[in-house]
Amino acid sequence: MSEQTATEKEVAQLIVEALNLEDVDAGDIEPEAPLFREGLGLDSIDALEISMAVTQKYGFQFRSDNPDIVRIFSSLRTLAEHIQQNRKS
Repeated sequence: MSEQTATEKEVAQLIVEALNLEDVDAGDIEPEAPLFREGLGLDSIDALEISMAVTQKYGFQFRSDNPDIVRIFSSLRTLAEHIQQNRKS
């Protein structure tokens, strides 16, 4: 398992809190593991919840017409990188 960066730790905690993942420790989320299907097994409703939590915390919105949206949500690492590049706080 690769180490989480500071941003990845922060985003992992946001995911756990936003989705009320009681059986998941944020520190145990593998940065490069898939968030959807295998991996955490999230679904489209979870993606919406994460999007709303990101908007509230970091001050920007995901665009559903973004051609990279599937890649952005593919892992904790790609999500954290996107947030790092676009955050307003």
